[in-house]
Amino acid sequence: MRHRNATKKLGRGGAHRVAMIRNLLTSLVEHEELETTHTRCKMLKREVDKLITIGKKGTVHHRRIVARTLYRRDLVNKLFDVIAPRYDDRAGGYSRIMPLGFRRGDGAAVSIIQLIPEGEKVTPKTPTKKDVEGPQIEAEAVVEEAAVAKVEPEAYEAAEEDTEK
Repeated sequence: MRHRNATKKLGRGGAHRVAMIRNLLTSLVEHEELETTHTRCKMLKREVDKLITIGKKGTVHHRRIVARTLYRRDLVNKLFDVIAPRYDDRAGGYSRIMPLGFRRGDGAAVSIIQLIPEGEKVTPKTPTKKDVEGPQIEAEAVVEEAAVAKVEPEAYEAAEEDTEK
């Protein structure tokens, strides 16, 4: 049974899998873009988003937590000083996966994972039925009465005569 086993094995043992993820994270922080298989990208996205969230906090304790994962100390500094401040106004979703196609040798799905650039906006959500209908009018809304111009009977009769001619 696979109950509550959330991680994919990726065809590797535990220590090998952890080392591979650490290598990929280190490369992603260094180059800010990485091409690998789609399954690895999905695993990597979870981990890099966690690291950047920790990096936004910026304390010494959090630097030590990140240093346990990344292999190089200079990349820890880059994460805290360059990458994390880029996403101060963003609540999550610091990376994106773009599929490239299939690898020629073994047919594996290949994708690019990259950190989202600094000025890029969050894509708006799909409009819901409530958004499309527009704002609802409240029952207590005051309706202004339209001003009706009073027309004198003589002017009305004169206007009718002009239209008849």
